[in-house]
Amino acid sequence: MTRRNHRVAVLVLEGAKPLDVGIPAQVFSTRQSMPYEVRACGATPGPVTGGDGLSYHVADGLEALEWAETIFIPGYRHPDREDPPSAVVAALRAAHGRGARLAAISTGAFALAATGLLDGLRATTHWHYTKALAARHPLVRVDENVLFVDEGDVLTSAGAASGIDLCLHLVRRDHGVGLSNHVARRLVAAPYRSGGQAQYVPRSVPEPLGERFAATREWALARLGEPLTLTDLARNASVSPRTFSRRFVEDTGYTPMQWILRARVDLGRELLERTDLGVEQVADRVGLGTGANLRLHFQRILGTSPSEYRHTFVRPAG
Repeated sequence: MTRRNHRVAVLVLEGAKPLDVGIPAQVFSTRQSMPYEVRACGATPGPVTGGDGLSYHVADGLEALEWAETIFIPGYRHPDREDPPSAVVAALRAAHGRGARLAAISTGAFALAATGLLDGLRATTHWHYTKALAARHPLVRVDENVLFVDEGDVLTSAGAASGIDLCLHLVRRDHGVGLSNHVARRLVAAPYRSGGQAQYVPRSVPEPLGERFAATREWALARLGEPLTLTDLARNASVSPRTFSRRFVEDTGYTPMQWILRARVDLGRELLERTDLGVEQVADRVGLGTGANLRLHFQRILGTSPSEYRHTFVRPAG
């Protein structure tokens, strides 16, 4: 049985930021390896004046929102000055009413908030605009300390780069970690950053130290099946365990051992999706020891069991 691709529209508003437009268009690109079909649209077909010296030409108008199952609203310039056209707001509300999910990148959250669909919900936007969003839409619970917020059928993300995190999160939600990791490799992007990670953390870490920590994470990912301790990680990074732990939290939002645990669960997810290994074998491969331990951490982190996860994300043949 052939599956129909999930339909994604990228709504390009006046002043749209080029990176914000490009991220969902590239992540959900219409290609053989991706179960998505993407269209760019605007308030009307034709030219759209963009931000940062670029302009766009979109083939579709708001009728694309009737076609779409997921709609991205990229950020745009001066979002705090006026709401988008009433026709755009009405089309977004109608699409949501038909069951489409709406995802805003950066200041696209202002357009989404103008629909009223964020009232009473958590949301975020670029850190520079969080106070303006809260002032303009006081019923929205603005969280300035996260990369993205998933409220089910409405999602928001912080500045442009966090749009990648949001898009990969949706790919994981739709099709599992295997496809998400495939996309991350294609983009040469980090495969996973928690939505709860801080947008901006002031720090004075010398650049070479940051590079060593990235190398240590890579080193650890290649050894998840082995015992790994804080001392092992700190020794690889050539710093004390105390220094490593403190600065690792600043870099990732997790303690080193929390990060290792989540990396092991993510590897377990990929093995369940892409191999026929049993639960005990998967647990051994990812360094969690027993099937009972794997089940415990799957339930705590993902809210499901390994067998239920495999049933959900393994595609039937044909």
